Amino acid sequence: MAQLERIAVTHVPAQGVAPVLARMRALAAELPPRDGVAVFNRVYLSVTEAVDRAIGSGAAAGFGDRRAAITLDVRFAERYLTAVDAAARGVRGPACWRPLLQFRRHPGVRPLQFALAGINAHIGHDLALAVVDSCRTLDCEPGALEDEFDRVGDLLVALEEHIREELMPGPDLLQVADPLTHLLGSWSLERARDGAWAAARTLWALRELPGMAAEFAHRLDTSVGLVGRILLTPLPD
Repeated sequence: MAQLERIAVTHVPAQGVAPVLARMRALAAELPPRDGVAVFNRVYLSVTEAVDRAIGSGAAAGFGDRRAAITLDVRFAERYLTAVDAAARGVRGPACWRPLLQFRRHPGVRPLQFALAGINAHIGHDLALAVVDSCRTLDCEPGALEDEFDRVGDLLVALEEHIREELMPGPDLLQVADPLTHLLGSWSLERARDGAWAAARTLWALRELPGMAAEFAHRLDTSVGLVGRILLTPLPD
């Protein structure tokens, strides 16, 4: 069993969220708009910009610990960007991202499915590992990041509602019998966020048992990938 992957956990980002925002904007400029990764990237860019503004507002926006908030947000974004960079180099990345990367140009997959599949991978898998990365960087327990975790989660929930309104097809496709309606009803960001927090605490508790931690992370990765594959089921027009 491979060791649990670690990503850039040695220092607190001196430039704040700016570097990851720049990388997301570069992706937005180079990818075709209908590309599935581009669809998710637009969504995630909006989230990260909102988090950056909230961090800048300090405690009034719910981010009392600016250092912790920046660290969590950057470690979180690095997980996604690393997966995309690996795919561009032809390297096999995490299982949670493979469905989106494989089906990103499928004509039978709708934009809303791409967005939700990306959110599923990022929240269901990356967020838990980003909490652990941040704890190592900041030398703290997960509980010390709970307020920042909750605030980021609140922004994501608000954005998910916006995504559904913006990318959902017209009212004629909202009938109970429509397959997209069934897919949307099978996944919940709230439940994914709760699962990510539980997974982060478990991984942290297993940090002195690297073999078990790696196995847990692997199973988390593959199970989230399975959900992503279901979310990307091609649908008839």
